Amino acid sequence: MALKVLSALDAAKIQLYHFKAIIIAGMGLFTDAYDLFCIPPIMKLIGRIYYLDHHNSDKCSVMPKETQYKTTPTAVVSTLVSIALLGTAVGQLMFGRLGDRAGRRRVYGLSLGMMVLSSLACGFSICKTRNCVLMSLGFFRFLLGVGIGGDYPLSATIMSEFANKKTRGAFIAAVFSMQGLGILASSIVTMVVCRIFEVSSNEPKSETPDEADIAWRLILMMGAVPAALTYYWRMMMPETARYTALVEQNVVQAAIDMKKVLDVPMSEIAEDSPIRLKPPAPPHPSYPLLSKCFLRRHGVDLFCCAATWFLVDVVFYSSNLLQSQIYHRFIKDNNDVNGYQLAFKVARFQAILAISSTIPGYWVTVYFIDRIGRVKIQMLGFLFMALVYFAIGIPYKYYWSDHIGVGFMALYSLSFFFSNFGPNTTTFIVPAELFPARFRSTCHGIAGAFGKVGAIIGTIGFFWASRNEKDSGKPNPVRMTVALVILGVVCLVGLVLTYFLTRETMGRSLEDNEIYEDELIYDT
Repeated sequence: MALKVLSALDAAKIQLYHFKAIIIAGMGLFTDAYDLFCIPPIMKLIGRIYYLDHHNSDKCSVMPKETQYKTTPTAVVSTLVSIALLGTAVGQLMFGRLGDRAGRRRVYGLSLGMMVLSSLACGFSICKTRNCVLMSLGFFRFLLGVGIGGDYPLSATIMSEFANKKTRGAFIAAVFSMQGLGILASSIVTMVVCRIFEVSSNEPKSETPDEADIAWRLILMMGAVPAALTYYWRMMMPETARYTALVEQNVVQAAIDMKKVLDVPMSEIAEDSPIRLKPPAPPHPSYPLLSKCFLRRHGVDLFCCAATWFLVDVVFYSSNLLQSQIYHRFIKDNNDVNGYQLAFKVARFQAILAISSTIPGYWVTVYFIDRIGRVKIQMLGFLFMALVYFAIGIPYKYYWSDHIGVGFMALYSLSFFFSNFGPNTTTFIVPAELFPARFRSTCHGIAGAFGKVGAIIGTIGFFWASRNEKDSGKPNPVRMTVALVILGVVCLVGLVLTYFLTRETMGRSLEDNEIYEDELIYDT
């Protein structure tokens, strides 16, 4: 028989605590997006500070040497992004497993604390020489990635276990949608900081002053503020009732914890008579993670979650392929523009993109996820992403490479919209709904780690495809065409995997995933 406390969770009405949980759980995703999307404008600042040449054509001249600014090399940008992604994959595996072994609540604060301290440490990257700054920044971004990675499985699992089955998808999607606000916040903070520093500078408009070395550090450190503000409430959250009842097997405590956060009468969640397992509950599940029994029961689901997350992250993080072209067309990196202005323009572009496509994609998913289901949204997203990449990639060499305009921007925006109203969101949701409580956080972490491997591949692809031609400075049209068509094919593969292997979880109770060799019975 089903436990009353779990049945009550499935049937609970939407309450204030659900929205509080969305904000508390979403701050990790907010920080993730903030720190990822503040890197492009920061790299523009770093390029103006640490990548420059002093030269004068007349060696005998006593006039001051001219300064020739350069851009941070693509290889450096890709490396810094990849290091953070590698840390994220490590964090997903490590904290995902800890979430099932030690409890969601016990390690939840640890991951957030790691994010806060690492964000601050990124701003305090030691030294003032180029190599030393970049190496220390890379090290702290790896640690930041570990903290962010830990937040993925924990936030998704906690929200899924607090939610009712009717609106569970919308709640998890709302947590994930905090990424959109993180993107927008990173752009706003970057623009405000750059404008303040530029106005207060006494240098010529075309010069990037030494104070810019403080500006980019401040931008990074500001990412720690929202996460730090929610630390107290995260530590005050009780353990989820599902973990307490099904993994720790303490039904009484589960009812007490649920009563703390949800307005439900105790008579509806307390058992009428003592519950025990027959025979007495073992300290560990009867079959271990990744055993033959586990793979037989959950192997297909785990493969599908990991594979689709891998595929969508290859595509999502390769969006930099198109972004590099847009920067080349609309944001001129010339010597008559200082680092503040350049970073401001990049941040402004990212804010416009977030408002016009990224954020709407997230919230359209929130609205429809429990109406049309995860599978249909994921298939729809993969399909339209494929069409967009084919529409850009096939004629790229002959048309788009020289005609970056409104049409190109519209297609580029659609790729983000259908990524978020599609597999970028659903791949975060489904792993939190498909597995038993004792494996839920671990399996979500495994799927997410595969996704970040795909993200690293996408970042390396960005580096390969955006290698500039010697004369024009534009990405190689042939390489871009090949890369974009490959991304379209990747989306079609994701569509096929979703259609044949992904199970729909809309309206299902999480307890449908629980398969015990020893069933719960009432003690007589």
